[in-house]
Amino acid sequence: MQPERSLEQLTEEDRTRAQLYALFGRLLTSAPSAELLNQIAGFAGDESELGQALAALAATARKLDPQRVADEYQDVLVGVTRGEVVPYASYYLTGILHAKPLANLRGDMAKLGIAHTEGVPEPEDHIGSLCEMMAGLITGAFDAAADLAEQRRFFNAHVVTWAPRFFADLEAAKSAAFYMPVGKLGRTFIDIETQAFALIAAEQAA
Repeated sequence: MQPERSLEQLTEEDRTRAQLYALFGRLLTSAPSAELLNQIAGFAGDESELGQALAALAATARKLDPQRVADEYQDVLVGVTRGEVVPYASYYLTGILHAKPLANLRGDMAKLGIAHTEGVPEPEDHIGSLCEMMAGLITGAFDAAADLAEQRRFFNAHVVTWAPRFFADLEAAKSAAFYMPVGKLGRTFIDIETQAFALIAAEQAA
């Protein structure tokens, strides 16, 4: 088994990956607090596509107050019966909730020692929960070892199959002001992860 590692023990690349996945987990499972918005407002980007997306999110966070963002979260991701964007893998892959993708995920969660958080009513295939799981796999937070091969397997099975469409829909949501750059950042990051894992697979096959 692989012990949990602190962020300081990770490579710079893995530390960034874990932090981004954790950020998406926080932003997509609940409306961000004033403290988190302040942290995001201080993010600095760079000239890369990911850096520019991060800078755009920071600029938006500086313009909006927490209540405005909380109202937007409700409209975009929750709604009265459903929000503009439905954040569940089962919905994207089958058109209904609580479908086979959720059952498959629960099977993999059991193998990896990932338990459903008590008191959380949402199914485990919520995009925010999956991002939290990816962060935990990178940091070694769960019972089973999660090297790059295991991370890639989990990503290919449960994330890349639908997350690009979800983040594109989030970016395009009519009510999205804060969540538009969240969608862009997510779409950009998932594309980078997809390319990186494909390169790893190609190197291993060579």
